[in-house]
Amino acid sequence: MKKQLLIAVCGLFLSVGVANAQIVVRIGPPPPRPVEVIPTAPHEGFVWVPGYHRWDGHGYAWVHGHYARPPHRGAVWVEGDWREERGGHVWHAGYWK
Repeated sequence: MKKQLLIAVCGLFLSVGVANAQIVVRIGPPPPRPVEVIPTAPHEGFVWVPGYHRWDGHGYAWVHGHYARPPHRGAVWVEGDWREERGGHVWHAGYWK
């Protein structure tokens, strides 16, 4: 039982470490963002979270924007962006502020 618990805890720590890992993409910056048509919000108070390019291991893939409910009153969405650093481009994910 202790061995299984230890394995589960180690797996959790590894998955958290991988989730926070940043990949340096050494292939040019992502293409310009396409113009998104922003639909009407599904509910009052929802915020548009713009789309972004993600690295899929072979190239930049577009992820469409979507509406999201802020986690608390007054929360503001800060867009993610690709930044030139460490000899390539690194994605900094968006977050609620």
